[in-house]
Amino acid sequence: MSRPDRLVMSRRSFVVGGAAGALILTHPFTARAAAGQAHLRLMETTDLHVHVFPYDYYADKPVDTVGLARTAAHIADVRAEAANTLLLDNGDFLQGNPMGDYIAYEKGMKEGDLHPVIAAMNTLDFDASTLGNHEFNYGLGFLAKALAGANFPVVSANVVKKLGADPTRDEGLLPPYIILERTLTDGAGLSHPIKVGIIGFVPPQIMNWDRKHLEGNVATRDIVAAAKAWVPQMREAGADIVVALSHSGIGAATPEEGMENASTALATVPGIDAILTGHSHLVFPSADYTDFAAVDAQKGTLHGVPATMGGFWGSHLGVIDLLLERDGAGWRIAASSVETRPISKRNEDRSVTPLVESQEKVLAAAEADHEATLAYVRRAVGKTDAPLYSYFALVADDPSVQIVSNAQTWYIAQMLAGTEHAALPLLSAAAPFKAGGRGGPEYYTDVPVGDVAIKNVADLYLYPNTVRAVRITGADLRGWLDRSAGMFNRIEPGSTDAILLNPDFPSYNFDVIDGVTYRIDLSQPSRFDAKGVEINPGATRILDLMHEGQPVTDTQEFIVATNNYRASGGGDFPGAKGDTIVFEGPDTNRDVIVRYIVEQGTINPKADGNWSFAPMPGTTVLFDTGPGGAAYADAVPGVTLEPAGDGENGFARFRLTL
Repeated sequence: MSRPDRLVMSRRSFVVGGAAGALILTHPFTARAAAGQAHLRLMETTDLHVHVFPYDYYADKPVDTVGLARTAAHIADVRAEAANTLLLDNGDFLQGNPMGDYIAYEKGMKEGDLHPVIAAMNTLDFDASTLGNHEFNYGLGFLAKALAGANFPVVSANVVKKLGADPTRDEGLLPPYIILERTLTDGAGLSHPIKVGIIGFVPPQIMNWDRKHLEGNVATRDIVAAAKAWVPQMREAGADIVVALSHSGIGAATPEEGMENASTALATVPGIDAILTGHSHLVFPSADYTDFAAVDAQKGTLHGVPATMGGFWGSHLGVIDLLLERDGAGWRIAASSVETRPISKRNEDRSVTPLVESQEKVLAAAEADHEATLAYVRRAVGKTDAPLYSYFALVADDPSVQIVSNAQTWYIAQMLAGTEHAALPLLSAAAPFKAGGRGGPEYYTDVPVGDVAIKNVADLYLYPNTVRAVRITGADLRGWLDRSAGMFNRIEPGSTDAILLNPDFPSYNFDVIDGVTYRIDLSQPSRFDAKGVEINPGATRILDLMHEGQPVTDTQEFIVATNNYRASGGGDFPGAKGDTIVFEGPDTNRDVIVRYIVEQGTINPKADGNWSFAPMPGTTVLFDTGPGGAAYADAVPGVTLEPAGDGENGFARFRLTL
C-alpha cells in the first residue's frame, strides 16, 4: 500500500431502481420531499466475517441466519424504495469463518487474485468501506492484496504508517477519508450535486490484538482525536454531510483516550452527521442499548446523531434515512430515521424462518471458493492422540473440555504477554456444551483418535462466543467453583444409588477451571441454586483448592480465560459479573481452538484429573449418559464406573462409587 492521497474524489450517479429495475418510492421522506429537499438512504453492512453464503462451515450445513447473499435482497429492496442511496461497509469482512482461513492459509493471495468476499461485495456496487480489527489478522501484505481487488474505496483515519505532529500530518496506511460526489434527485424531480464525506475508524487495540503483524509497521491514534482533526478538513474540502464508518461499539458517552467502543463518544465531534457502528455484533437500534447514556435506543441516535449497527455475518442491513434540505449551495439534515432489516426471524420454538432469499449473483461470485472451503473443512487440520468425548464430562475431568481450556490458555498467554496481568497465575474456565440433557442420548461430542477436521470444532464448541479474560481473587474463584457445583444434588453419606445430576442445571454452566486442583464434597448443600441465586450463604462444596501445590487464599489474584457470555455475567457467577474483565479478545473461541490445533499439529488433550469428588465411603450415585459412552467407561480417570442398565428415553445409566 503506497502513501495514500489526503483527499479522494469519487464521482458516480446514485443507484436507482431495484432488482427488477422498477423504482418503488415508499418511504415517508420520499413522499414528503419537496423542491429543494431530497431523501438519502445510507445502507450498512458490518462484521460480515467472510459470510457470503448462508452456510455454517463448522457444522457443515446450510443456515438461514447469515450471509451477504441474503442481505443483498434487502439492499435491492432499499434501492427500489428511494432514488438516492449509498451502500457502505463497516469493516471486518476478510476474516472470521473457515472460508477466510482457507484463503489465507491454504489457497493464499497472489497479486491479481480476487478475494471471494471482495468479489461478492463488488457485485453489489458498494460505495465505500472501512477496515475492521480483523482485517489485520493475516498481515499487512495479505490485506494489501485483498483490497487491491475492491471496486470501492476503503478508508481508515486512525491507522497510519508513521505518526506526524498531528493526525493530518500522519503518513496514512489508507486514505483517511473520501469525498463521494453524487447527484441527488429532489422531490420535484430536479437534480442537484452533493458531496458526501466518508471517514473510517478502527479500535486502536489492534496494536495488541495483532501485535505480531503490526508492531513496528503501523501505529494507531485515538478514534475521537483523529475525528476531531479530520472532520473539519473534510468540511473545508466541501463535504455537505459527513458519515463516520466507526468499526467500534456503542459505549461510554464521554470520550476517553484509547476507547475500544467509541461510537457514542464519536458522536460528540462537531460536523459528523451520521454514524455506522459495528464491532460488537449487536443490533442498533434495539433494547440492548436502552440504559446507555446519550443513546436513544428507539430512535437510533447517539447524542442526537442518527446511527445504526447491522448485526453481524450479514444478519441485518442497517438503514439510516436522511431528509436533506438545500442550505445555500449545500445541504443540511432536516430529519432522520433509523431501522435494521433482519434476514431471518427466530420463532417461539427456536426454529428459524428466512425472510429473504439469496441473490444468485452474489453466490456466483464466491461459488468456487465456497466449494473449495467445503473440502477444506472436511479435511484434517491436525491430529489428536486421545479421543475427544463428553460422555462423562459431568462426573470427571474430560478431554472435550480439556482441549478448550488448553486452547484458551495458549491464546490468553499470548494476548497478555507484556501487560500488567502477565505475571499473575493463568487459569482457564470451560464447560461441556454437548452433554445429553434435552439434546437427547446422541447429543455428545465423540471424535476418535486420529484426524481432526475444522468441522469437528463445532462439536467441541457450539457457540460463536469470543474469548475474554477476567481478573479475580481466590474468594471469587471458590465462589465460581461453588456455582458450578450446583450441577449436583446433595448426597447423603452411605446412601445407595441416589440420582447425582440436577436436571434443572444446564451443562453449559458447569465450568471446570483448569490450572488449579480441587475436590467437590457432595455431602454439603449447594451454595447456589440452578439459576445462580445464593441460597446457602457461607456453604461450600469446594475442598482442597490448590494452585501449584499450595492452598489458594481469599486475597490471591488470578487471571481466568473464559468467554464473553460468562465474563459479562452470563450464568451469574462470582467474579464474572462484567466488572472484572481485563481483556476482550476479537477472536471466537472456535477460531482459537482451530488455530491451536493447526499450530500444535498433533494435540494430546487427555484430561489431567485436576478435579474430583471427595470420597464418601459406602456411597453410590447414578447418572445417565449416551450409550456411546460405554466404549470409554473403563478409561475415565479418577472414578469407578459400572453399567447400571438403561436410563429413560434411550440414555444409558451408570453407577459411580464415591
